[in-house]
Amino acid sequence: MIGKLLRRASKEQDPGSIIVDGARKATGGKARNRVLMTMAVFFSIYATIAGRLVYLGSIDNDASGAPPSRVTTSRPDIVDRNGELLATDIKTASLYAEPRHIVDADEAIEKLATVLPEIDYEQTYNKLKSGAGFVWLQRQLTPKQQNDIMQLGVPGLGFRTEKRRFYPSGSTSAYIVGLTNIDNQGISGMEKYIDGQGLSDLQLSGLADPKDLAPVKLSIDLRVQHIVHDEIAVGMEKYHAIAAGAVVLNVKTGEVLAMASVPDFDPNNPYNAQDKDRLNRMSAGLYEMGSTFKSFTTAMALDSGKVSLSTKFDATRPIRIGRQTIHDFHGKGRWLTVPEVFIYSSNIGSAKEAEAVGIEGHREFLHRLGILEKMQTELPEVARPTEPKVWKQVHSITIAFGHGVSTTPLQTAVGCAALVNGGYLIEPTFLARTQEEANAVAKKVVSEKTSDAMRYVYALNAEKGSGRNARVPGYRVGGKTGTAEKVVNGRYSKDKNFNAFVAAFPMDDPQYIVLTIADEPKAEKPGMGATAASNAGIIARNIIARSAALLGVKPDFSHENGATLVSME
Repeated sequence: MIGKLLRRASKEQDPGSIIVDGARKATGGKARNRVLMTMAVFFSIYATIAGRLVYLGSIDNDASGAPPSRVTTSRPDIVDRNGELLATDIKTASLYAEPRHIVDADEAIEKLATVLPEIDYEQTYNKLKSGAGFVWLQRQLTPKQQNDIMQLGVPGLGFRTEKRRFYPSGSTSAYIVGLTNIDNQGISGMEKYIDGQGLSDLQLSGLADPKDLAPVKLSIDLRVQHIVHDEIAVGMEKYHAIAAGAVVLNVKTGEVLAMASVPDFDPNNPYNAQDKDRLNRMSAGLYEMGSTFKSFTTAMALDSGKVSLSTKFDATRPIRIGRQTIHDFHGKGRWLTVPEVFIYSSNIGSAKEAEAVGIEGHREFLHRLGILEKMQTELPEVARPTEPKVWKQVHSITIAFGHGVSTTPLQTAVGCAALVNGGYLIEPTFLARTQEEANAVAKKVVSEKTSDAMRYVYALNAEKGSGRNARVPGYRVGGKTGTAEKVVNGRYSKDKNFNAFVAAFPMDDPQYIVLTIADEPKAEKPGMGATAASNAGIIARNIIARSAALLGVKPDFSHENGATLVSME
């Protein structure tokens, strides 16, 4: 306080000091003003930047032109009945551009083409010159492609992490597992089925957290699936067919253990999945199944009570109806018992079995077995069978030996399973199913006695008839061939057949049905046959020989394929 007073007194006494002090105050004021102005400028700059950041952070993706987050497109793993992985999500990078930041579109495209040679130059150029805030250039790159593009150093390009589907088994189970599109949404097979069970709703709501999605367990056994796929691929080439297929079905539960059709595609690179010949022929293909239908005709006649195994039919001469004449391929020219009609595959005998039942009874029986109904199962690719709008006598006669109606090979297998499992129709499933669950949905369609008789004629046909080529030592296989002429331009072709073989094993207590097909097969070598026994039957034999042990069927050599005669009454 004393010091301040003394300084003040001295200033009052010295006029010069007053002048100097005033000048100092004036200069100091200008300096403070400059500092404040500088601070204000910097403050306004930073405020503008902060405001812009807040704005960019507050706008949604759609407003900025960027796509929505891919988090909601997670999918559950798909596994086989043993837990083997069939489909899973993997992370992948997708390339985008911000055209407003692209300096030279031509240069950018030229550089990108060194990494992505398939890039569409004109389309990409238009995107880069659009002035948009965001455009996709290439989805789902490989890690190497991503790294190579980063090395190009093109400003205005960026990557977003997405999810894509990976299928470890490749084409082996392609038609069952199915496909997803570029946005990881199921578009075929079990992938599409899963979306329809609520996954798509979870994705839309943002609740499809991969940690909460339990794996979907299918009924198929990947080991058996590999065998089936391998054998039909080999068979298609060996018999010069345009297509082939097979299914392995559990007759007790209706579970599909394996099913494949070739030609097929690799779901990891499905560039040809839409080609005309890429069709799941087992469930989505409609065919006249030929003499395999005699299984249903024989069962129908026996189940009607009007026919027994000892009943005989006159097959001494062809049947003439209208302008059609029904012949036997290898006619015996005599009366045939029901087992003989079956093992000699007599068209005449089968026609007379149908006549014994009647037109309405015939139609009702095939509908009862589901052969002419659209099959109910999880797989979306299921064709609806065809039949005459009005059944006449000629229709019943031709349908008796497999002409005049079209159904799917899988439905044929399911119907045959009902004939050998005690008489229960069980709709097929591609999901794991317990015996109790199967019993709950099973429908009785034929009697136990009819089922016993069908097991007998199946075994007899493998011992003495057209099923001999399908026998596998130790596994007591029974079955029926089917060689059907294909309809070409409205007429039956003499040189284009659709061949099938349905097998059941072991015949004393059948556990599995194996149905194989060969579309337009040719003779393996000049001079050899091209009927179902020569191709579809052999494919079935190979599948059973390789897979029976994996399916838990123990070999038994004590009564090799001996058909035990059931009651004739």
